[in-house]
Amino acid sequence: MTTAKQAVKTVVAADERATHKAARHRDTPLVKATGFLAELGDQPQMIATSVGTAVVGLALKRPDLVRGGVRMLAAHVVATAVKTAVKRSVDRARPEKAIDDGKTVFEPGESRDHDLTSFPSGHTAGAVAVAIAVSRDVDGAAVPAALLATGIAAAQPVNGKHYLTDLVAGAAVGWIAEALVSAVFDRVAPRVEDVVDARP
Repeated sequence: MTTAKQAVKTVVAADERATHKAARHRDTPLVKATGFLAELGDQPQMIATSVGTAVVGLALKRPDLVRGGVRMLAAHVVATAVKTAVKRSVDRARPEKAIDDGKTVFEPGESRDHDLTSFPSGHTAGAVAVAIAVSRDVDGAAVPAALLATGIAAAQPVNGKHYLTDLVAGAAVGWIAEALVSAVFDRVAPRVEDVVDARP
């Protein structure tokens, strides 16, 4: 086994031990109370937030909110597409499943079973993409958005939904997706402003 493969194996094993230890308390009232944070990063909530931001921007004639909302939605869509492609090529048992079965799974595969689609964290990917996107256009949004994205990610392991390495991979997907979207978006943003400014 190469040094790189051994290093990855060591990191994955340490991650599994740490996450399993944290997730053993997932049924306690305090941990369950953090579950709402985990669900804020779900696709319907992220889409509604993005669209809502753009709609409010149109209503208030705020080009920054319109740009932010459109950029958020585009970044989320790309992040979701990328994480879905990765999930369809990797089988990884979610922590709660691995704890219940006493068996971890992390290997190439094409399972559509929700319990085997832990890698990467889609909630984290979407939350990071949206947080970075809104911070580019809306003044004062960077810190609250970063805190919310962090909370969404942090709630995943303790609730047995994802491993720490799932979060890291999800965050990378979100960051890359947003960067790709913004590279294109910044070329068309002035046109969005023109449309908003032209409204009666």
